Amino acid sequence: MAIIITEECINCGACEPECPNNAIYEAGVDWSIAQGTGVIGNFTLKNGTVVEANEMFKPISDEVYFIVPDKCTECTGFHEEPQCAAVCPVDCCVPDPDHEESEEVLLDRKERLHLD
Repeated sequence: MAIIITEECINCGACEPECPNNAIYEAGVDWSIAQGTGVIGNFTLKNGTVVEANEMFKPISDEVYFIVPDKCTECTGFHEEPQCAAVCPVDCCVPDPDHEESEEVLLDRKERLHLD
């Protein structure tokens, strides 16, 4: 499953630079699939919607840092555990029950995000 940042977030920013997929954004910041990834052209989101990689999307949260589920791989293929959770001083980076995914799905997303 993807990771979610709860409202207990203190907006310290420790998690953001740790994400290998650039899936973590500061509150209120627009995001795109292309930012921090190797994706160019079209990208298929988890719900089957095809978007242009550079298309900008509205922030998921205007209050606390947030994680884009379509970019989160729980650090699978990079690290043994999600790095955001490992560095969070208030333990607000937790599994998102609304986005449960298998290791196979997470590895596939990693490959699609990092086209080298």
